[in-house]
Amino acid sequence: MKHNSLIAVMLFTISLSTLPVMAQTNEYKDILYASPDGQDLGLDIYIPDSVVNPPLVVQVHGGAWRFGDKAGGVPMEFVEHGYAVASLDFRQSTDAPFPAMIHDIKAAIRFLRANASDYGYDASKIAITGASSGAHLALLVGVSNGHPELEGTLGNHLDTSSAVQAIVSYFAATDLTTILSQSTPFGLSVREPALELLLGSLPQDNETLARLASPVSLVDANDPPLLLLHGDRDPQMPINQSLQMFGAYKAAGLDVTFDPVHGAVHGGPGFFDEEHLGNALAFLQRTIGK
Repeated sequence: MKHNSLIAVMLFTISLSTLPVMAQTNEYKDILYASPDGQDLGLDIYIPDSVVNPPLVVQVHGGAWRFGDKAGGVPMEFVEHGYAVASLDFRQSTDAPFPAMIHDIKAAIRFLRANASDYGYDASKIAITGASSGAHLALLVGVSNGHPELEGTLGNHLDTSSAVQAIVSYFAATDLTTILSQSTPFGLSVREPALELLLGSLPQDNETLARLASPVSLVDANDPPLLLLHGDRDPQMPINQSLQMFGAYKAAGLDVTFDPVHGAVHGGPGFFDEEHLGNALAFLQRTIGK
């Protein structure tokens, strides 16, 4: 039976000094996982050398849904502390509109689960993570297992599950129907053109699609444990976006932790300092093991 306890403010902090730090990493680069409309999509896998069959964390890169690649923002801190990490490319909004990128990420998870024995990680439990727009996509993948419009039919492993067992979200967009009204003028200058590319219009001009693209709208009792991190001085992604997701999880009686990063803006080293990295590692250890 699904664990339904609510974890609101209690953080599972552990000292990084008690965790082993890995010196060597095995890397597998540019592994082809799908070719939608002839566009080859690849992923990179990083595995700590001295850990046998480590758990897997899937990384979704950020970049306003329209730029960046799998080499950016890889959380090597997780690899250093015993987790395998897979970072993937996907169709961006300049290639195809939503939900193409969700179909891609789910295809990548199916590929990673089906081929775990070839690379040496444990895919029985998978966590997904990302920052900013990458966190939005990670959240959407995490709360939409089996969704008919979001699952897609991409790749060669359609009989394999794309479900994830934990989500770590760094300053995500979670509700595209409210994000513009919550944004600062600077945030609007970034967000409006990005959303127009992602959805094909501003959210208010296609509310049905905007709701489908909003993780808060898809939360149900079957969703995996969630850790939300957000800087309380973020000028670009309103902290209320993470608070809305926290509230949706809380209302559903789900396992959720909100970890505010005091003084942090849109990213920065504070998210991976001893306190907040320790919280993330403890969450992963509790949810996908090690």
